[in-house]
Amino acid sequence: MHPENSRRAAPVTDAYSLEVSAKDMAALTAAAPQIVPGSTISIPYLANQDNAARLAAAQAVRGLGLEPMPHLSARRMTSLAELESFVQCAVAEAGVRQCFVIAGDPSTPAGPFPDSASLIETGVFERSGIQVLGVAGHPEGHPAMGMSDGWDVLQSKCRSIEQRGMRPLIVTQFAFDADAVLAWLQTLRERGVHHPVRIGVPGPAGVAVLARYAALCGVGACASVWSKYGVSIGKLFGTAGPDRLVDRLAAGLTEAHGRVSLHFFPFGGIAQSVSWIAQYRTRAA
Repeated sequence: MHPENSRRAAPVTDAYSLEVSAKDMAALTAAAPQIVPGSTISIPYLANQDNAARLAAAQAVRGLGLEPMPHLSARRMTSLAELESFVQCAVAEAGVRQCFVIAGDPSTPAGPFPDSASLIETGVFERSGIQVLGVAGHPEGHPAMGMSDGWDVLQSKCRSIEQRGMRPLIVTQFAFDADAVLAWLQTLRERGVHHPVRIGVPGPAGVAVLARYAALCGVGACASVWSKYGVSIGKLFGTAGPDRLVDRLAAGLTEAHGRVSLHFFPFGGIAQSVSWIAQYRTRAA
């Protein structure tokens, strides 16, 4: 890491969040002593986990002195009553103050909600006491809509959240190309969207594992992007960490990019990601 990058890296690594599923609470508990107290733990909405498991995970996160942020998948939500019940229980039983809304993978909704905007419009979140509502950002473009439509939808959701008395938060899909992320951030701010952004970063993992997740999530990973990330396309058996990506983000971010922090996807395991973050923060201090 270059010295000039280290000086700039501290702000972007001072606050971070982690994506941890309900089944990984034991691993999170083991790693918790290394995690900055109060850090946000984002709990994804996975099809093979029920609401009871998600609620228990939020309670476990709160018990560790961390901030739970459960995801709500619009197309997997069967009814308004289910949405209300989960959000109200999360607030009452786990002290949840922030949620993250997504459309979800199914092409056909299981209930009345076709997209994340329809969840926001129910009014359930502000009535239940949610203070921060997260929405997804896509630096490489939305998989289901054009770039122009994607910007319009993102801005519309942020306005709706603000009008309902909550604070919008934008959390992006993970990426390997820092230059693409920086360009997206610049456009976001030029369009007048100044809400906090958490940039998705893959935690250290096997290169083959990273490639598999990239394919599943529609993330660009051509040879030139892999090279920027520090991976040789001919060597898929090693491991790779996000050092170059985070260095480049830290070096490229300016005040004009607004409030930006990192959101880690621990594809190689929670312990590995948390250890990497702690070491990087020490070097950057």
